[in-house]
Amino acid sequence: MHRPPSSAPSRRATSGRLRRTLLTAAVAVAAVAGATLPAAAHGGTAGRNAPLRSLAAHDGIYVGSALAAGTLASDSTYSSIAATQFDAVTPENEMKWSSVEPTQGAFDWAPADQIVSFAQDHHMLVRGHNLVWNSQLPTWLTSGSYSSAQLAALLKKHITDEVSHFKGKIYAWDVVNEPFNGDGSYVQDLWYNALGPGYIADALRWAHQADPKAVLYLNDYNIEGQNAKSDAMYALVKQLRAEGVPIGGVGLESHFIAGELPTDIKANMQRFTKLGVNVAVTELDDRVELPATAAELTQQAADYGSVVTDCVQVRGCVGVTAWEFDDGHSWVPGVFAGQGAANLYDASYQAKPAYYAVRSALAAGRRTSSH
Repeated sequence: MHRPPSSAPSRRATSGRLRRTLLTAAVAVAAVAGATLPAAAHGGTAGRNAPLRSLAAHDGIYVGSALAAGTLASDSTYSSIAATQFDAVTPENEMKWSSVEPTQGAFDWAPADQIVSFAQDHHMLVRGHNLVWNSQLPTWLTSGSYSSAQLAALLKKHITDEVSHFKGKIYAWDVVNEPFNGDGSYVQDLWYNALGPGYIADALRWAHQADPKAVLYLNDYNIEGQNAKSDAMYALVKQLRAEGVPIGGVGLESHFIAGELPTDIKANMQRFTKLGVNVAVTELDDRVELPATAAELTQQAADYGSVVTDCVQVRGCVGVTAWEFDDGHSWVPGVFAGQGAANLYDASYQAKPAYYAVRSALAAGRRTSSH
């Protein structure tokens, strides 16, 4: 294993700070929820009533959700569940380039600032998502004719502007999002075609310069198990670590189909953490064919419980984030025809079997203090 580069925090130090932050937040939310932490830790009555975030804090991990600023402002039930159950938040779209700089040089930070303020008010971590991607780019960028040098300058400025704006408020950034194809080759996008694979290391360095304390991630889907795509991510992270690039974590998006989870998620998490980086489940959902049957929801619950258990049991897996917590705000039906019901709550904000499976996994799989 390579030593962590001096410019990046070690996995042990990062996990220790995270654990202290989560336990402090858990104390605050337990008082609101009427649950005392010692009872929750031992699975007593208060433990059964404790929110997910209090249970997760005792495992030394966070449990989060992607949230939308507009829904937080308009739906009090949505905001109440988010604040009570979760101790981490990922802005669903509000920090993407097309949202923060729709016109070149004209910034709109308000929706993202709203989510960050919500998180601060409720003792939640914030995962910034995302800085570099091939999608949801502003039209002034994608329709322009820029040289490679100009694109590099624009990318550096964007990363510096955004990370600097939120400096000290973001626990971790998804710096580069979805850089690989399924066969392990690089996506031939605007950045790769103009700048080559080196854009990834540059992006990480620029983000680190803007906020040295933020944990910096590479994030992708279909890398949860060991396959050609996750092998490519593993090789890249190993290379970056060897070169002293400040890479702190790998995000496993985890958009699953019920009953089709990889069988080697835990082993895959472990091989990444052995490189000296954290892993996190960053966008968890588990879709079924609609209308959902009792059998499908039972399988979905088993899947959710399995993923959370794997994270809890892997030293260096720091948290699990659901990609929205309720079916009414899920992205799935709009993308996968005939599929949906992928989240912890239904569209009426009723907890589903998956929610209770996550509770059980958190309660049963707690780490010892040595972790």
